[in-house]
Amino acid sequence: MRIVIGSRGSALALWQANWVRDRLASAGHEVDVRVIRTSGDRLVRVPLESSGVKGLFVKEIEEALAAGTIDVAVHSFKDLPTEQPPGLGVAAVPAREDPHDAYISGDGRSFNDLPPGSRVGTSSLRRQSQLRYLRDDIEVVPIRGNVDTRLRKLERGECDALVVAAAGLMRLGLLSRITHCFPPAKLCPAVGQGALAIETRESDRPLADAVRVLDDPVAHTTVRAERAALRGLGGGCAVPIAAHASLSDGRLDIIGVVARPDGSRLIRARALGPGSDPDAVGLALAQDLLLQGARDILEAA
Repeated sequence: MRIVIGSRGSALALWQANWVRDRLASAGHEVDVRVIRTSGDRLVRVPLESSGVKGLFVKEIEEALAAGTIDVAVHSFKDLPTEQPPGLGVAAVPAREDPHDAYISGDGRSFNDLPPGSRVGTSSLRRQSQLRYLRDDIEVVPIRGNVDTRLRKLERGECDALVVAAAGLMRLGLLSRITHCFPPAKLCPAVGQGALAIETRESDRPLADAVRVLDDPVAHTTVRAERAALRGLGGGCAVPIAAHASLSDGRLDIIGVVARPDGSRLIRARALGPGSDPDAVGLALAQDLLLQGARDILEAA
């Protein structure tokens, strides 16, 4: 089968697309990767939460998939809105890379040892709000761009430290740049962080079956629970919502956070349940957060 994969053009996105390409090629398929420029690639100076574009990093790729100009879309799962366009679906979720947030220091100091007034750069409102909650004496600054761009900004002194997804650093061979990773109980990751979404047209059953060999049941289940929580809260990347699920011995354990953007209030919850019903476990987490007052934070955000 000939398969055309659609991907963003960043080094990380191409690493992910080529990883999928190589595995599909090993299964006997003829596979090409086509780069598609997204709104997120064009609006590099606009904060993610104020762009006004739904699916900032996936919209144009999904349009190409729906139109049939590509056969498969490979996304970072955290970029995928909770509601997908009609006719498209996630056929596979490969084994998940490290979902934690990584701290990169400019001078080797840990996050706790940063002097007051230090500037910590990150792109997401989720990280910004939690970092401000942890340290109200530091300056959290928005910083956009691919991984290499952010590292160059750190080296130029535009900030004193960075917080980025550990998965991206690991996939690009930059593990040595990580000073330390935050445990989810301290800085809760984004929904789907570290996971890939392999998206296909629902009408193309042979193609969906071809990519399903890459699916990892644990990754699929944990991400499904996290996305159910996000859906239950009615949120996306423009609001400070975080969730992280783990699966052990058939039991799901999921934690979640909703925080004010300025870090002045943070609500945390946890839910446990059977791995056979990840949607119910995720929704239980969302309900707990809402009962604690998350709705007020989300409406304000």
